[in-house]
Amino acid sequence: MLARITSAAIRGLLVALLVVLPSLLLPVAATQSPEIVAFSALLAGGLIFAEYFSNFPSFLEFRDAPPLNRSRFIFVSLCMILLSLLAGHPFQPTGFSALVHKLAFTVGDALDFAYSPVQLARLMMPSHVLQYTVDLVRAAAGLSYLISLLSIAYFAYVIRLRNWPLASGTFNVWVNLPLFDPTTGGDVVTRLQRDAKLHIVAGVLLPFLLPALVQMTASVFDPALLGSPQLLIWCVTGWAMVPASMITRGMARLRVADLIEQKRRTFNHDNDLQVV
Repeated sequence: MLARITSAAIRGLLVALLVVLPSLLLPVAATQSPEIVAFSALLAGGLIFAEYFSNFPSFLEFRDAPPLNRSRFIFVSLCMILLSLLAGHPFQPTGFSALVHKLAFTVGDALDFAYSPVQLARLMMPSHVLQYTVDLVRAAAGLSYLISLLSIAYFAYVIRLRNWPLASGTFNVWVNLPLFDPTTGGDVVTRLQRDAKLHIVAGVLLPFLLPALVQMTASVFDPALLGSPQLLIWCVTGWAMVPASMITRGMARLRVADLIEQKRRTFNHDNDLQVV
């Protein structure tokens, strides 16, 4: 019991720290609405604590199948740290922030080619916005998109070369997929594969569709607001890492479907041998 409470508390604290991370790293002049940030951090930390404290998960998938969720957390944290240093560089430049600034602008320029998500993110900015703000959005988009690709590549490595999730011990499908109802009809493997493919397709398309959606709803959300450092960090991180998370979730479900199919073949083979 004590170990579970401690583990849940540490995870909740880390998630709360992630929420307030931009406010901690940005200079005071670049931060806004500390009350909302603090409330969001407490809410997120409380939800994660309750999820990991309970014996069975309620909404968090692959809770007992490391390192999927912890790798998501690490890559999102890396993205927010680097974007915070990038956005805070004009207010309080340091040697490290200058290095991140140079790296981000180089990556953004390299990924700003025809029909790329980074180019679409740049083109969604209104014409009246300062050129530096447009370049900053491009740099942030390029850096975060590169990190999202690295997170997908890392999880592919974990599946192929580290035999996820079997390398961590036994894998309980129903505990690790609490939102998946096996009784709603249809073959479980077919449904898992279908859901996985939908997640992967959506994850691939979202970085292209979201800039177009922002342009279509410019009257509701003005892209020029991305000139605010905190809003830039959160929006660009979500734009890159949520689709990456959907892709890794789809990859994980495909892997689970493959394991169930292998188990079925082994069971059928054993039954055939007993009959013979």
